[in-house]
Amino acid sequence: MYGAIRVLLQVFFAQLLCGWVLGSELTFELPDNAKQCFYEDIIMGTKCTLEFQVVTGGHYDVDCRLEDPDGTVLYKEMKKQYDSFTFTAARNGTFKFCFSNEFSTFTHKTVYFDFQVGEDPPLFPNENRVTALTQMESACVSIHEALKSVIDYQTHFRLREAQGRSRAEDLNTRVAFWSIGEAFILLVVSISQVVLLRSFFSDRKTTTTRVGS
Repeated sequence: MYGAIRVLLQVFFAQLLCGWVLGSELTFELPDNAKQCFYEDIIMGTKCTLEFQVVTGGHYDVDCRLEDPDGTVLYKEMKKQYDSFTFTAARNGTFKFCFSNEFSTFTHKTVYFDFQVGEDPPLFPNENRVTALTQMESACVSIHEALKSVIDYQTHFRLREAQGRSRAEDLNTRVAFWSIGEAFILLVVSISQVVLLRSFFSDRKTTTTRVGS
């Protein structure tokens, strides 16, 4: 009984640890003609993954650039809707990655990124031991991996839902303005037709001039 409780507590604290120390995840607004940069201290030999997606705004594209501490460009893409890039740090230092919307003159963007640094720590301190894990520990490891997959799927589904909602709201606005324009044109045409028909049937006053003999 106490062993099972201890294992569950280890799983709980490991989940907290993984969610706290591994990388950064953020959704932010990027104004037009703006550039936003982020910095991360990375140890040499650490495997990192940068994943980003434009959620709302314009054509759903953004410029992305990743540099190492020496200023060497590791990744550079222009007007990308989403992408993922994995690299291994060649040296210690502060890495910089920037998102740019400088090519847009009036459209704001909402950008999501997930910057993962390093591998997940083992769920149990002795997970890499020579002896096999117990049945309870193996079940906890399987549950841990399944929960990470669920979190990833939920994140992507939330992003797709937000992007779809933005597209639907934009389409609804365009349809509303188009309907108002059509109604105004129809009103103008109707008034013009009424005025034109009245001019056809209106009595015209004629004046006669008598010429004296």
